[in-house]
Amino acid sequence: MNLKRFCATVLFLSLSFSAFALSDLDYLPKTVSYDPSIPKPEDVLGSPVGTWHARHDQIVRYMEILAESSDRVSLSETGKTYENRRLLLMTITAADNQKNIKSIQKRHLEVIEQGAKSNDKDPLILWMGYSVHGDESSGANASLLVAYYLAAAQGPEVDKLLENNIVLLDPALNPDGLARFAHWANMHRSQNLVSDPNNRELSQRWPRGRVNHYWFDLNRDWLLLTHPSSRARIKQFQQWRPHVLTDFHEMGPNRTFFFQPGISSRKNPWTPDQNVKLTEALGNYHAAALDETKQLYFTQESYDDFYYGKGSTYPDGLGTIGILFEQASSRGHLQDTVNGLLAFSDTIQNQVTTSLSTLKGALANKQALVEYQSNFNKLTDELIKDDRVKGYLLSESRDKARFNELKKILQQHKIEHYSLNKNAKIDNVTYNSVDSIFVPTDQPRYRLVKSIFSTRKRFDDNTFYDVSNWNLALAFNLQYTEVDKGDFRKVSYSDKQAELKVDKLPKLQGNAYAYGFSWEDYKAPKFLQRLLQSGIQVRAAESAFSAKTSSGTISFSSGSIVIPSGLNQPDDMLATIQLLSNQLNIPVWSIESGLTGQGIDLGSAKMSPITLPKVMIVGGLGVNQYEAGETWHYLDTRVGMPVSIIDMDRLSTLDMSSYTHMIWVSGNYKNLPESVIEKVAEWVDEGGVLIGQQSGTKFISDNGWLKAAFMKRSEIQDAFSAKNLQFGDREAFAAKQRIAGAVFETKLDISHPLGFGYTRSLLPVFRNTTEVLLMPEQPFITAAKYVEKPLMAGFASDEMQDLISDSAAVVAHRFGKGRVIGFVNNPNFRGVWYGTSRLMGNAIFMSKFID
Repeated sequence: MNLKRFCATVLFLSLSFSAFALSDLDYLPKTVSYDPSIPKPEDVLGSPVGTWHARHDQIVRYMEILAESSDRVSLSETGKTYENRRLLLMTITAADNQKNIKSIQKRHLEVIEQGAKSNDKDPLILWMGYSVHGDESSGANASLLVAYYLAAAQGPEVDKLLENNIVLLDPALNPDGLARFAHWANMHRSQNLVSDPNNRELSQRWPRGRVNHYWFDLNRDWLLLTHPSSRARIKQFQQWRPHVLTDFHEMGPNRTFFFQPGISSRKNPWTPDQNVKLTEALGNYHAAALDETKQLYFTQESYDDFYYGKGSTYPDGLGTIGILFEQASSRGHLQDTVNGLLAFSDTIQNQVTTSLSTLKGALANKQALVEYQSNFNKLTDELIKDDRVKGYLLSESRDKARFNELKKILQQHKIEHYSLNKNAKIDNVTYNSVDSIFVPTDQPRYRLVKSIFSTRKRFDDNTFYDVSNWNLALAFNLQYTEVDKGDFRKVSYSDKQAELKVDKLPKLQGNAYAYGFSWEDYKAPKFLQRLLQSGIQVRAAESAFSAKTSSGTISFSSGSIVIPSGLNQPDDMLATIQLLSNQLNIPVWSIESGLTGQGIDLGSAKMSPITLPKVMIVGGLGVNQYEAGETWHYLDTRVGMPVSIIDMDRLSTLDMSSYTHMIWVSGNYKNLPESVIEKVAEWVDEGGVLIGQQSGTKFISDNGWLKAAFMKRSEIQDAFSAKNLQFGDREAFAAKQRIAGAVFETKLDISHPLGFGYTRSLLPVFRNTTEVLLMPEQPFITAAKYVEKPLMAGFASDEMQDLISDSAAVVAHRFGKGRVIGFVNNPNFRGVWYGTSRLMGNAIFMSKFID
């Protein structure tokens, strides 16, 4: 009797804790024996796997014990999460391989990166990753059993497997989310298991365990590297470059089991077709294993393999076979589904089964996997030779912090990028050698490079599961251009990798009249926040000026910060300014007089006092947890600002008077009580700053607070014709009416307070909404608008482009004594849109200038 049938039988006999009184061995093959000296997971957990949702600390402890007990297992800590949980990577292989693991690793990289000849005796490198989404916990729980099997199983079959494979096992890619979900599921577990899908156990509150500490989806962060867990993982991946990487997930309870390949037409265009063929070859082993236990499954449908920022897709760009698995989720311990009772143990079983079928299939296809990876660079070289694009020039002269953050991402992916030996002029734009880098296409990471600088707008299949573009130069709002064969001779670049730029900071003078710094640096809001927290009195310049300083005459643009000496305690002030200047690498100039050479004087009414803001983000059930988390992450980690996150259902009793700013991200606000609507209106009227983004802006508009209206949904739908379409065209027709994620160009009014710190008016924005904000009739309140032909990169139908053309992107104005600011887009998308997240900083600190 298989595990699923056994569980079901026991469940019907007694829905109690004894329902899962199985042995861990019931999950594992019976064809081998197990070393009794190696402890099973249940010996450490106190009950068999699947009885409870294992906490992350329990998983860590078991893996430590396993490493102590078996000479096949070694364990390394690769980093820490935001909540200080340990990130682990286990290396499991034959004992003799363990003794030579460094030399095996070195030789493997020589084969991949230096073209060394592979040896039949060289082991495969297999990376097994589990539960990047914390509430998809069957993977992490299965990792306990897979690790035990590899450490304890005995026999010729296992010996052969371990001698020919290095298994890198990441038991929990999202420890913080897993811990949140395990606590939720366990705290609501009844002795008599409740399978009702409406039961509280199976319906998480806000935020869900899917996300990390800041409520980000870590499965979208492999390329962007916004978070420490992603950075730690990519560092290890680059040091190992495995042949196969597995990524174990869960999906809706009423599904079955999915494994790749998915829809072949939706793979990344830079992924070789041979990758799909090898994925299919391994898929035959998953199918055989699931057939044996009569499990339902599907493949070659649903889920794309396009975005190089996902766990099963990032490896494809570097010669690894990335494979996605999706198991129907019990979301607790037991759930009623269209396929009958689904127990947590069932979900774990399928993840174990396909983990082991991956090992078996990889070993059977060892020669093909080794040949594919060793030939990957040769195939890449052929693409490079045929490519008319020879590289990409990137430049940023005024904001080194933002430019440095992009360089850090390139460094972590080992993407080559070089300083220029001299200025380069392409299409009448001069790229200054001091402020520019060149990213050549002629390099091993060619496929990643082509993807992260892609401006492609049409694809073989325009249906996307996730974003259709992730151009990093556009996300960082850098001046950039592709360099084709004809212009390549104009580019002379160094043979050394570009370094992070550090400003030479001027020495502060103790007797200065005032001190000032530019608002153009990405870290300027953080500098200002720290000054205000220190009690230092500051002024912000509404207009540009130039002033005589100890370093000569310096020009200060709108938004620049001035610290008058006469309003502060000189000794404490000077030490604080110097410390922050050094920490943030922002030059501070010692201004010698309040009389300026040009523009406003330092005592002008347009030198406005800035006070410490107190910001609230509206959260709770109904609010988009990703957008709320992205806003929190920006303000907390990039600005250093303590932010209050207050659930919607508390607003009716909340005293709003102490808050200066209120942020409404996307969400469902239809059921807010009228009393709350009236409180918000009164709060703004009395001087509060109301900020909305995406559907949060529509909520603000619908309540009459924003002086701009959205296009009716019926008008948007009328732009698409279904005439002459057949039933089979439904999916393609729906794809035309959505924007999964593309880059659009806006024109930013850099004289507007929301545009302070920007030096170029054309601003790329990320858009994944179809809502269209009509241009307001009132002048001076549109801070940014879409250009006539707005699509820059990624897919959007012609109909959607026409609707968005010349529409409003950012609107801001007074409302009584307060201000209202509406963003059509999400300026903080996935923590990587450095080019637009500054708009949120301006909305906080420069909002008083909106008049």
